[in-house]
Amino acid sequence: MLKKIARIIIMLIIAAVCFSITVYVLDLSFVDNIPQEAKWAIGGLVTIVAALIGFTIAPLIINSIIQLTEWLEVKLQKTPTFDIVAGVIGIIIGLIIANLLGVSFSALPFVGDYIPMITSVVFGYLGWSIGTKKRDEILSLVNIFKFGKDKQTKVYSKSGGYKILDTSVIIDGRISDICKTGFVEGTLLIPSFVLEELRHIADSSDALKRNRGRRGLDILNKIRKELDIKVQIYEQDVEDVVEVDSKLVRLAQMLNGQVVTNDYNLNKVAELQGVKVLNINELANAVKPIVLPGEEMVVQVIKDGKESGQGIAYLDDGTMIVVENGRKYINQTIHVMVTSVLQTAAGRMIFAKPKGADKNSDGAKSAWGEVKAGALRN
Repeated sequence: MLKKIARIIIMLIIAAVCFSITVYVLDLSFVDNIPQEAKWAIGGLVTIVAALIGFTIAPLIINSIIQLTEWLEVKLQKTPTFDIVAGVIGIIIGLIIANLLGVSFSALPFVGDYIPMITSVVFGYLGWSIGTKKRDEILSLVNIFKFGKDKQTKVYSKSGGYKILDTSVIIDGRISDICKTGFVEGTLLIPSFVLEELRHIADSSDALKRNRGRRGLDILNKIRKELDIKVQIYEQDVEDVVEVDSKLVRLAQMLNGQVVTNDYNLNKVAELQGVKVLNINELANAVKPIVLPGEEMVVQVIKDGKESGQGIAYLDDGTMIVVENGRKYINQTIHVMVTSVLQTAAGRMIFAKPKGADKNSDGAKSAWGEVKAGALRN
């Protein structure tokens, strides 16, 4: 129904335009010898022909308009909101400048009437282009005027505004709990290529990978719906880069953002290229309680270690405790004394020995000495 109405409107517009042009031409001085009745007949014939032509080509015009609208809609959906806002501000400023210039040159003969139109197109495009490229500075200025100079520290700035999540930290899941505590500021940026990789993992034929991928998608939905933090999808791809890790580093350089990860290799590569990294594993190690040699703790030995006689236990936060001569205490809860602590990039490892082991050792040595002394007396 709407297409039929649009078709009739287009037909009428084309007919009206052609009729106006015909009347204007027939009113010129070089056609004064044509009778008025003939002029009206010519005008009517041209109008009828133009209406038929308009009715015929109207579907092509409608389809072209629909395709153009869909193309613009797709482009706008892929464009970040900050870019759209900054681009609109740039267009407004560009049109204001174009209007001022157009008024200044409108008095020129012949070309004065066309200069405002040309300047509007040129400065409108320049305003959009410069606005999207300088979006951070423009939005910062807008926020400064909106909130006042006393709140400039709260304005979104280009330095560290985006926290770019990689696939590993999404699947890990701890980022949700960290965001819930309020320690993460700024905007969580999720690139489209990370979502694509996550989707491939969720569609994997391997059950473990499939579950990990689906868990990552659930974590993202939880962050977006339940937590009070800005989440933005970055739709644009990073050209000329194939590997996801390299795309993350390049995107962080482009946006001057920070990569959030628990991937050791990505951490090192990003640091080499001057990109700041927020490593979840390093944060977890930093908030673990400090244990000093000589302290006592209660642990449950659950398995044997690599070395002979060693037993392995774990704290609630997953820290491994290597218990010297603890193999015989497997599946038992015992008191141990910390002997040393080893901090590595992978985490913290605690070495301990059963409490009272030194006393037992000293008692054994004392008993052996008494036996040896008795043998010498005899």
